[in-house]
Amino acid sequence: MKKLALHWQILLGMALGVVFALILTNFEWGAGFIGDWIKPFGTIFINALKLIAVPLILASLIKGVSDLKDISSLSKMGLRTILTYIVTTVIAVSIGLAVVNLVKPGGTISEDTRNELVEAYGGEAESRRMEAQKQKEAGPLQALVDLVPDNIIGAASSNRNMLQVIFFAIFFGIGLILIPEKTAKPVKDFFDGFNEVILKMIDLIMLAAPYGVFALLAALVVEAPSADLFAALGMYALCVVGGLIIMIGVYITLVWVFTKKTPSFFLNGIGPAQLLAFSTSSSAATLPVTMERVEEHLGVKKEVTSFVLPIGATINMDGTSLYQAVAAVFIAQAFGMDLSFGTQLGIIATATLASIGSAAVPGAGMVMLVIVLAQAGIPEAGLALIFAVDRPLDMCRTVVNVTGDATVSMMVAKSQGKLGEPHVKDWDDNYKVGS
Repeated sequence: MKKLALHWQILLGMALGVVFALILTNFEWGAGFIGDWIKPFGTIFINALKLIAVPLILASLIKGVSDLKDISSLSKMGLRTILTYIVTTVIAVSIGLAVVNLVKPGGTISEDTRNELVEAYGGEAESRRMEAQKQKEAGPLQALVDLVPDNIIGAASSNRNMLQVIFFAIFFGIGLILIPEKTAKPVKDFFDGFNEVILKMIDLIMLAAPYGVFALLAALVVEAPSADLFAALGMYALCVVGGLIIMIGVYITLVWVFTKKTPSFFLNGIGPAQLLAFSTSSSAATLPVTMERVEEHLGVKKEVTSFVLPIGATINMDGTSLYQAVAAVFIAQAFGMDLSFGTQLGIIATATLASIGSAAVPGAGMVMLVIVLAQAGIPEAGLALIFAVDRPLDMCRTVVNVTGDATVSMMVAKSQGKLGEPHVKDWDDNYKVGS
């Protein structure tokens, strides 16, 4: 019998967790049993995700930057590629924040349910609020000062200092490619291997996801049994999907404005890569197909695709960063926290930088969300509210990640005079040369 795909296992675990909790709540001892014997496994799962946040940033980001190879004399194409990726990521995060602030899915949670959540996680939430208040009282350049750590070991000891870790990783990666290649090779080989180990650890952690979701959902039903919480979760999912659809509309517009290619041309060309991205939830796994579709069906020259698309699979995670913005504000709304404009600007910056370090594999976005939550002063325990629907949303946001890579490759190719006509095989009835 064929084994069930992981995303179906997670959805099954979610459903079973809800059903299991609803059944046990009919017994007097049910809530205590879930709290004592089920919830701890959900906590362990969240801790495992938080555990690999720092090594994931270091491994993925140092490898991504060092793979650029020519940072010392960054070409016009390279600079334009990176800047365009950053701009589209900022747009994505801004769209996410606009949608979630407009719809306010977390605001639909009743006062009673919110009080139960605050009571459950009140100590952590209050400490975060106090820290956020201290940051507001600091000088205008304090955030810039805090960006540069005086001790990387100390910075890496807490997920709260993740921006400092990101700064170090970028700085280290730049230094690595400025030294002679022979000297850099053993260090790069180490981080290549280190990155593979971390990706495998993510695979292993995600194998436990169905059980972690089961425990988290069962505890959630017992601790906050109100129906409005689940209605709010549905609204949250709609906000993410709605934001992702808007972002794809932005990509289509950018392609049309900068390259004069029609939406149907673009979507038909990249369609198979989008479907593969949806089924695998992995930009890295989709990369070979993305390169083939962009080169042969969208007319981008190979010298552009071979440079722009691999970088995009590493640093361009627009769908992931949009989801992180929506999730962070939703969790804050669920806890009754009012995020200031400055804090939300911080979410834009953090989500943009965190997306650079997001591995192109399933589940990595949830790890990066921990960074965004910590930096914004939002309790990481709120992950329990959204993890149940994370897998299907991960599939959707990977489609946006891949679509963004294709969009930027077409824009860069057009600016470099390297965007031609498709050159697909004659047997492809849908695309003829010059069509």
